[in-house]
Amino acid sequence: MFKPVNKEAQRAKRHRRIRFNIKGTPSRPRLNVFRSNKAIYCQIIDDISGITIVAASSLEIKEAQGGNAEGAKKVGELIAKKALEKGIKQVVFDRGGYLYHGRVKALAEAAREAGLEF
Repeated sequence: MFKPVNKEAQRAKRHRRIRFNIKGTPSRPRLNVFRSNKAIYCQIIDDISGITIVAASSLEIKEAQGGNAEGAKKVGELIAKKALEKGIKQVVFDRGGYLYHGRVKALAEAAREAGLEF
């Protein structure tokens, strides 16, 4: 008998495996990405103290739709702008168990172009 596939559980399993190796420090925090069907969210997190330093989402941008790559690019630019205002230049990228493709890739490349290093 086959079990039904639960994509979210499989993604969470991949994310746990990735997080075993990726840690956010005060000098180099973690840029985490979460993707839903309608929006895309990202946070810059210091795992040592357990705080979210900066967060951005496609819900903040009126003209952006988070369900496409253009919206993800705008969110990447926004998170980089907010991070640079807080004095964060280097981050560790955490793709959250998603493939580095499509919206996740668009967000990462836009953040790089806007000044974040990872």
